[in-house]
Amino acid sequence: MKKISIIGAGRVGESTAQILAYRDNAHEVVLTDIRDGVAKGTALDLQESAPLFGFDTRVNGDESNAAIADSDIVVITAGLPRKPGMSRSDVLEANLAVIRPIAADIMKYAPNAMVILVTNPVDVMSYAFWKATGWDRSRVFGLSGVLDAARMASFIAMETGYSNLDVSAMVLGGHGDSMVPMISYTTISGIPISNFLDAETIARIVDRTRNGGAEILALKKTSSANDSPAAAVATMIDAICNDRKRILPCVAMLDGEYGQQDIALGVPVVLGAGGMEKVIELTLSEEESTLFKQSAEQVTKDIELIS
Repeated sequence: MKKISIIGAGRVGESTAQILAYRDNAHEVVLTDIRDGVAKGTALDLQESAPLFGFDTRVNGDESNAAIADSDIVVITAGLPRKPGMSRSDVLEANLAVIRPIAADIMKYAPNAMVILVTNPVDVMSYAFWKATGWDRSRVFGLSGVLDAARMASFIAMETGYSNLDVSAMVLGGHGDSMVPMISYTTISGIPISNFLDAETIARIVDRTRNGGAEILALKKTSSANDSPAAAVATMIDAICNDRKRILPCVAMLDGEYGQQDIALGVPVVLGAGGMEKVIELTLSEEESTLFKQSAEQVTKDIELIS
């Protein structure tokens, strides 16, 4: 990639820029933030680590979104963060007011970019951005399942003592409380986790995954998770930059898949050079299908608030 831009130089934005620079995913990584000097200072700090970490990516920062001009990918992390006790939906209205002018800026300065939404509630913000731009759904998608699946895989590895490298988890639906853990598609070295964990332990892991972000927020108190979301975004970008055709769970605009229309929801998709190239439809059990529909209903209620 020639240029990847990140709008929002908070902790998630900074961590994402750091990983992208270390991996040399682009010739240039740009950070923007409306706070005076924040993006420039963050970018300079990262740039000064280049000789030590051995990367040639140029990291720049600016207060104006004009700096994202001609970006190949734009990541949006800007917005009001959650505070302890708040749900992702609690920041909906405030963050919608952030996303809409950003959408206008991206259409103006980077009209050919792919856009990855991180701002919460990410399902609704992804939908709002897509509606505001009218772009093809292949170019607009959000972070959710990659992060949630990673959290669930981590908890499974911690519980079993087996390698993280062998755990593969899958989740569907909304990001957060309405997430649908796909236990039947979650394995350790290809073996269903039911061979290693009893139903009670699996249920505990599922609950912890649904509340993974809230758990970190409650512990840190002054900030939410940043390293794991950044790693998830970087994984998505790596799949696009290297045309890996990876199957990853992301927030995608559905057009009839899973019986859903005109909604943004977490589903497994193929990520490659064309962006969100295909939605993968899984065969769901009756229970999984019910939970997925309930999740879709919750996201639809939030979408109706902005329509």
